[in-house]
Amino acid sequence: MNSEFFEAVRLLEKEKGIPADYLLEKITTAVIIAVKRDYNAKDNVIVNIDPEKQDFSVALRKTVVEEVTDPVTEILPQEAKKYNRRAMIGDQVDVKLETKQFGRIAAQTAKHVIRQGIREAERGQMMMEFQSRQQELVTAIVNRIDPKNGAVSLEIGHAEAVLMKSEQVPGETFKEGDHIKVYIVEVKEGDKGPRAMISRTHPGLVKRLFEMEVPEIYDGTVEIKAVSREAGSRTKLAVYSRDKNVDPVGACIGSKGTRVGKIVDELGGEKIDIVKYSEDPVQFIAESLSPADVLKVELAPNGQHICRVTVPDSQLSLAIGNKGQNARLAAKLTGWKIDIRPESGFYGEDDDEWANALTDNKQNDAQDILDDNKSDETDKTTAPYSDTELI
Repeated sequence: MNSEFFEAVRLLEKEKGIPADYLLEKITTAVIIAVKRDYNAKDNVIVNIDPEKQDFSVALRKTVVEEVTDPVTEILPQEAKKYNRRAMIGDQVDVKLETKQFGRIAAQTAKHVIRQGIREAERGQMMMEFQSRQQELVTAIVNRIDPKNGAVSLEIGHAEAVLMKSEQVPGETFKEGDHIKVYIVEVKEGDKGPRAMISRTHPGLVKRLFEMEVPEIYDGTVEIKAVSREAGSRTKLAVYSRDKNVDPVGACIGSKGTRVGKIVDELGGEKIDIVKYSEDPVQFIAESLSPADVLKVELAPNGQHICRVTVPDSQLSLAIGNKGQNARLAAKLTGWKIDIRPESGFYGEDDDEWANALTDNKQNDAQDILDDNKSDETDKTTAPYSDTELI
C-alpha cells in the first residue's frame, strides 16, 4: 500500500507539476484533521511520511498513567507495553493506527483537504507562470471556442486563460488545436484564482513580434519608441537607432521585406507603417504621416501639442487616410493634434483660423489625444508606431 501511495504522489507531481514536498505537506494536514475528527483527538496525532523509506504511518501519542481519565490521550501501563516494552508511568507511547481504521467521514475529510491543497497549488503555479510572463508574448493552444460569445479558451503552459472576443483581431478565426500568439497584458488575483488579461489587439503584441524578428531590436541597437494600432487594419511603428551606421527602418523591414512580412502574416495581413523617430517634433510629425509627403509642419506658438501640416493637394486624401485613419494613428503615435491642410489652401485657412485652433476647446482636444495615447499603453515602450514603407 505504501509503495502505491508514493507512486501516486510521484505521478501527481509529474502530471500537475506540483512539488512532492508540497503534496505530502497537504496530505499530512489532511490526515491530522481527519483523525482528530474521527477519534476526537487533540494535538496528539502523529503522522510520519518518509518518501525515501516509503514509510507512511499514523499514530496517537498517549501518556502512560495509573488511571485513565481521557482514553484519547492516556493509556494504562499494561496496554502501553504492547507498543513499548519499557514503557513506564509518565512515558509517552505512539499507538499506531491502520488506515483501514479510518471512518468514512475521516476519509472524506482527508480527500477534501488534499483536493483543496492541490487546487491551491495549481492556482499558485498559474499565478507565478502568468506573472513571470506579464507584458510578454506567449504561444498558446486553442482548447475550445464558445459558439455564443466567441471567447476562446487557451492553454498556456500548465495554465488556462480566455481570449475574449473584444481582444481578438476583427475577422480572424480559430479552430481547436491551433497555436496562436497572445500578449499577456495584466495578471490579477481573483476569487476563483489568478486571472490573466490576454490580447491579440494590444500594441504590445506588435512590439514583441518585432523584438522576436529583428535582432537589432533584441540586442538594443534599434529601439521602438512608439506604437499606435488599430488591430486588424493598420499599425504605425516609430523606431530609433543608437548606431548611426544602422538604419532602424531598414532593419525592421528586412531584406525584401522578409522580417516585417512575417509579422504581417502573423497579424493576418494587417498593414504596418515603420517610420524613423526623431526628437525634433517637426521631423517626427512629418514622418508619422507616411506614406504621404509633407511640405511643412507648423507648431502652435503657445507651446500646446497642436500643429498644422501642409501636404501637396494630390496627397491630401493619402495623408488623412481612409476614414481619417492615417491622421488618427499619426496623432496617437506622436501625441500631437494634427491639422492637415492642402498646399493650395482651398479651405481658406488664415492666421485667424490658425489662432482659433489654439482655443481652449482645441487645447482640450490635444490633451485628449495625449490621454488616449497613455491609456493605450501599459508601459512606456508600447507607445505609438510609424513606418516609412507601407507593407
